[in-house]
Amino acid sequence: MSFYHAGMRELQERFDSRRLADRLEEKLGRTEFSAEDREFIESRELFFLATADAAGRPDCSYKGGDAGFVRVTGPAELAFPSYDGNGMFRSLGNVLANPAVALLFIDFERPRRLRVNGRASFSADDALLADFAGAQLVVRVRAERIFPNCPRYIHRMKLLEHSAYAGESPPVPAWKKMPQFNEVLPKNDPARGG
Repeated sequence: MSFYHAGMRELQERFDSRRLADRLEEKLGRTEFSAEDREFIESRELFFLATADAAGRPDCSYKGGDAGFVRVTGPAELAFPSYDGNGMFRSLGNVLANPAVALLFIDFERPRRLRVNGRASFSADDALLADFAGAQLVVRVRAERIFPNCPRYIHRMKLLEHSAYAGESPPVPAWKKMPQFNEVLPKNDPARGG
């Protein structure tokens, strides 16, 4: 399977970058995580998850937690928890319809980024579920292509504060207390009626 599709090739030809694109793929692209990839991924406190539905309509989601909330679980596999959110299940609903996903890990303090493209699945019976307090599901991604990106356009930023919702006992989000949402929360939601 070619890493580049016809649209990418068209633009590579237009801008005379096909040789460069092929060399980057040859030298940097891989299908298994290196030790350096593992260390980088497991040190991240956030990543961006891109999914698409069966018709190809895209969605992108921010995923955050304490360092180590994403784990490299095999040579070409990583796993992360899915916590209580707003109940729309946009990302995981897309995974049910189309398991193709893309993850983008970024270090904003020492500019660096890593892309992981693959296929996702999730389970409420995964053995890792017990390791992630409060998680509803564990998502596993089988990597098909892993590659770094040039960090030159990454803005340098510093983490000021960790989210209170990423810990063991997260507080109830304020929006869940609003009557228009509280009355329709799932029956087992701790914020229901409170």
